[in-house]
Amino acid sequence: MQEHVADPLVGTLVDNRYAVKSRLARGGMSTVYVATDQRLERDVALKVLHPHLSADESFLGRLGREAKAAARLSHPHVVGVLDQGTDAHTAYLVMEYIKGHTLRDVIKAKGALPPRLALALIDPVVEGLGAAHAAGFIHRDVKPENVLIAEDGRIKIGDFGLARAVTTSTSTGALLGTVAYLSPELVLGKSADARSDVYSVGIVLYEMLTGQQPFTGEVPIQVAYQHVNGTVGPPSALVPGLAAEVDELVQWCTANDPENRPIDGNALLQELRHIRTNLSDRELDLQPPAAVEPGGQDPAGNPSHTEVIARTNNPTSVMPFGRPAAPPRHPQQPQPQQPQVDQGPGEEAHPPASGLRYKLTPPGSDDDARWAAAAPATLSKRAQRKADKENEKARARAAATPARNLREGSPRRRGVLWVVILLIAALLATGAGWFFGMGPGSAAAIPAVANKTVAQAQELLSQAGFRSTTRDVFDDDVPSGLVVGTEPPAGSEIRKFQPVSVFVSKGPQLFPLPGLTGGTLEEAKIGLNRAEMALGTVTERFDEAAAAGVVLSQDPAAGTPARHGTPVNLVISKGPEPIPVPNVVGQEEDDAKDAIEAAGLQADVASEEVFDRNIPEGAVVSQTPANGTLTRGGTVTLTISKGPRMVEVPSYIGKQAAEAKRALEGLGFQVRVNNILGGFFGTVRDQDPVDTEVPEGSVITLTVV
Repeated sequence: MQEHVADPLVGTLVDNRYAVKSRLARGGMSTVYVATDQRLERDVALKVLHPHLSADESFLGRLGREAKAAARLSHPHVVGVLDQGTDAHTAYLVMEYIKGHTLRDVIKAKGALPPRLALALIDPVVEGLGAAHAAGFIHRDVKPENVLIAEDGRIKIGDFGLARAVTTSTSTGALLGTVAYLSPELVLGKSADARSDVYSVGIVLYEMLTGQQPFTGEVPIQVAYQHVNGTVGPPSALVPGLAAEVDELVQWCTANDPENRPIDGNALLQELRHIRTNLSDRELDLQPPAAVEPGGQDPAGNPSHTEVIARTNNPTSVMPFGRPAAPPRHPQQPQPQQPQVDQGPGEEAHPPASGLRYKLTPPGSDDDARWAAAAPATLSKRAQRKADKENEKARARAAATPARNLREGSPRRRGVLWVVILLIAALLATGAGWFFGMGPGSAAAIPAVANKTVAQAQELLSQAGFRSTTRDVFDDDVPSGLVVGTEPPAGSEIRKFQPVSVFVSKGPQLFPLPGLTGGTLEEAKIGLNRAEMALGTVTERFDEAAAAGVVLSQDPAAGTPARHGTPVNLVISKGPEPIPVPNVVGQEEDDAKDAIEAAGLQADVASEEVFDRNIPEGAVVSQTPANGTLTRGGTVTLTISKGPRMVEVPSYIGKQAAEAKRALEGLGFQVRVNNILGGFFGTVRDQDPVDTEVPEGSVITLTVV
């Protein structure tokens, strides 16, 4: 019984952003989870590195640089890298989540694939690698597990940059990768380039076509040794009938010397599509033989092992010509002497099932009589008459065959006949020599006609003695109307009577660009991936009408015909532009309104005015908001001053100075004390002002004696 242990990371929040939902897979370097990016509300693939890698600070630095570089690689057939970081002791990569399955699942489910399906599945992988190689990236770990197939049919290759970061982090220089797909130079510790990825693609294609890897062993070192010292055989050795072009493609990719492979993914893609275009439907739809385990059953349910039927069970007997088989003898009758069966060298004589032995004899020979004598006595008269009649016919045929030619020719006539035969042979030899030496059957090299007009190409081929036909094809590099190439290719030597196909460019195959405006940046990326277009430059600008993150415009525009992989530039809204709120406190009402409206804001005056001892009447006492920013058209509320409040000043003459001061300050006045003769008695003798209304906060002078 297998015990299932819960993953401690499932259900947690990584870096306060990624909510881990479930575990997808676990490999030699990391564990992959499905997580939800709570900031952008989307599912992502969260690749959490194993602790021994997370603890290596130098490795984390390299991983960060590789992840940033890979994030700049935007292509419809490359899994996008969205984020990278660390959370406590957890180092992680965030990648685009492709809901579906891997190429490994397809191979496990179907085994060997027909060439049409195998070439169609590997095409987007090679296209993605070609884009990466053009941008200066090397994958280093191409294998079926890294080829992701979405539910809607999109095919992408993932894990760019991780293999390089891990490789460079090991002190021993050992490469962490899948040994079944490693190129010889990586096994030997040499530097990798685009041709190393091409080698891995060749191994993957071999496995797709045959259902098994070219090199196997009990331990990885045995497989690595075969990569360095062995040669990948043609897939047709396991799939009889496979087109020679497919064999050549696989062996070209898996050459031991990198110099003998395609220079990068783009060079391989061009040849791959050329082969797909030119193979016949029969060659593309070839059904590989079903893989059967020894001792198992084939798809029809028959035993898979080979059974040898013993010769003693069902020997081959040679029956006499024109003679019916004798029925079995009665057990009580004596057995005649039995003729012997002719045998080949080394064969044993085996009795027929009837117990009789037969010897093949020519018709009409004396053995007929002996055979008749050996027939059983119980043979019916009707059967006997039938046998006699057959014997008479056989003897008649033998007698009708002449023993010698009655009209033998004279030696002179035979000599003339030989002369005629020799002359005819000489004429045929001369004609054949002309035909294969100088005529239509002679061999010649196909001239190079690429990038020429159709008329120029046909003229060159005609001068070389070839007949040509044209076929229109899409090509991303050759302008429309010019020749892409020929089949067979330029430089090939063929007989002049063999046809030559001239491929004429229709220009790149164009597809309408999707409309991306009005959606978010993430929605635009998804739309570009579905249309197999690339993300170009992303710029931001303020917009008063669109919320932040909304796509304002695209270049080229929606509906514009473009080839796959065309970069589309996007302008993203930053939302309305923030405007600083001006400070207008203390300004007159009209001046304050003008200042606010000049900033692009609106001024709103509060209906109720307030008293203020410091702000004169008609000026702004306060504003809301007092500072910060608003968007254009935002409102600033102003409160207007009614000036200071008027307060009646009571008389405190004759009162004690301390009491008078306390009472006046309670009314909001400022009190100034003027002592006469030292204010010995502390009595208020005089007060200014007194018994009148003055503004709140005014100064009241008390004269104290």
